[in-house]
Amino acid sequence: MGIFEATRYIRAVELVSVDWLKEQGIRCVLIDRDNTCVPRDSKVAPPAVLDWIRRVHEAGITTCVVSNNFHSKQVEQSARELDSDVIHHAMKPAPFAVKAALKKMGVKPEEAILIGDQVYTDVVAGNLAGLRTILVRPQSTADLWYTHIMRIGERLILGNRTFEGE
Repeated sequence: MGIFEATRYIRAVELVSVDWLKEQGIRCVLIDRDNTCVPRDSKVAPPAVLDWIRRVHEAGITTCVVSNNFHSKQVEQSARELDSDVIHHAMKPAPFAVKAALKKMGVKPEEAILIGDQVYTDVVAGNLAGLRTILVRPQSTADLWYTHIMRIGERLILGNRTFEGE
């Protein structure tokens, strides 16, 4: 598996099977914030994501938001809304924040998974840290200007890949 390749491709975070996570021995989900669990154009997690997070927690799996976003208060508010721990200013694709999240959550790489909407940040950071990764489609077309540029490269990498749930 290459550095730009996710373990799984699923249309939306709320479609990730909690049973599958348990079967895989996942004890902690590291989750990106912007356009993974909180649409960039609304700043609030949709009810389906909140319900999914609740089911993850009920299954005994912890969660930690790992976000590149530098707006600490917004990220912390989202983490509270998601009842999750948080690491902001993550600087993904560097794996340092992912490794810090593993330490904070008390899990080994094989006990965690990283879910995000960007190949060049989320998937690469998770792969560099030794985690399994899930790439989801972005919740919104609203993005930072440089993310729009990176999405062009992502389309080349992804080609006509089908995401589960499409």
